[in-house]
Amino acid sequence: MSGAPPSRVLPATSDELSRLLTAVRRGRVLTVTGRFREPRSLLVREIARRLSSNFYDGVALVCLERPSGVRDLVDGLGCVPGLAYLPCGTANAASWLAERDLLLVLDGSDQLDAGARRWLRTLLGVAPGLRILAAGRTALGLEQERIHRL
Repeated sequence: MSGAPPSRVLPATSDELSRLLTAVRRGRVLTVTGRFREPRSLLVREIARRLSSNFYDGVALVCLERPSGVRDLVDGLGCVPGLAYLPCGTANAASWLAERDLLLVLDGSDQLDAGARRWLRTLLGVAPGLRILAAGRTALGLEQERIHRL
């Protein structure tokens, strides 16, 4: 992942950023919420950039621009550059992800429908190496979720 443009200022202090990095390393789900998309996106992308070497299978960034379901999420994962082959079908995708040490970044997570959120909940149960870092107007509503409000 490339770094943030030098002219942009992160919407977090150095101490906040340090706490967020730790939250992703130690927790399963961190969602950055706030009214405006650009600061949320900037912050989660910077967190992902800094943590990419902590995950054997790297970081998968999925940008959600429109209302999205499970199929859209799986298709988005299949288009991530550098990510090993992702099989078609949600059952196979869940099995594939269950074997990964991966940070899944969902930029625009408020676009996910209830079915996609249920699928993410299932993934957390079967994929011990999966961490989710999300950016959206609202939280994902997952049990293990930590929320950072901008």
